[in-house]
Amino acid sequence: MNVSRAEYCVIACADIWRGAGEVLASPMGLIPSLGARLARLTFAPDLLLTDGEALLVRPDGTPEGWLPYRQHLELVAGGRRRLMMGASQIDRYGNQNISCIGDWARPDRQLLGVRGAPLNTLNNPTSYWVPKHSRRVFVERVDLVCGVGYDRAAGLGVSARFHRVVRVVSDLGVFDFATPDRSMRLAALHPGVSVEEVRRATCFALTVPEEVPCTREPEAGELRLIREVLDPGGARSREVPEGVRS
Repeated sequence: MNVSRAEYCVIACADIWRGAGEVLASPMGLIPSLGARLARLTFAPDLLLTDGEALLVRPDGTPEGWLPYRQHLELVAGGRRRLMMGASQIDRYGNQNISCIGDWARPDRQLLGVRGAPLNTLNNPTSYWVPKHSRRVFVERVDLVCGVGYDRAAGLGVSARFHRVVRVVSDLGVFDFATPDRSMRLAALHPGVSVEEVRRATCFALTVPEEVPCTREPEAGELRLIREVLDPGGARSREVPEGVRS
């Protein structure tokens, strides 16, 4: 069974929602969205998907419910949402930056802005998607904290009681924070990627287990859904332009 790197990334993103139950999924970006829709069609039938405006939708985009902004905020405040955001920078403790590169007063590059990232990460389990794993993204220290990481959340007391950074998925592998100091750990490698390749593309020292598993193989039915139903145009391979791997 030939599986592309992009398809392994979709599978890794789908597994973010495994066991989540009836929660609102907020995936941001193509491959996270494909992952959430795949999860809904397979092992997470209770997952709620939104069009980002005022509707709950099925994986094909057809409406199945009304989600006005007031109700959306109730789901957020009640901890019934999970997010998967992007990251222009992320550090060893899961602090994320999507606002600017350089000094915030005179940045070298202006990005999206802080937006809702601080409250999102304090109130909802959050994961991140990085389509190109590099030392520019996986940095020793982020230039501006938008999404709150474990080291900063530790000093916030009760206001961070719902804080949890679940995983980071990149085009090289899957990472979590299952370490005593809640720093980043290499949890899985996509097939064809080595531990040394990940280390070279990361500015900080990762925790690396003695045995690092590979990202799980997609089932035949999952591949069919990705290729024929969710993304028949192959947009996933433009986001992760890797050749087919076996």
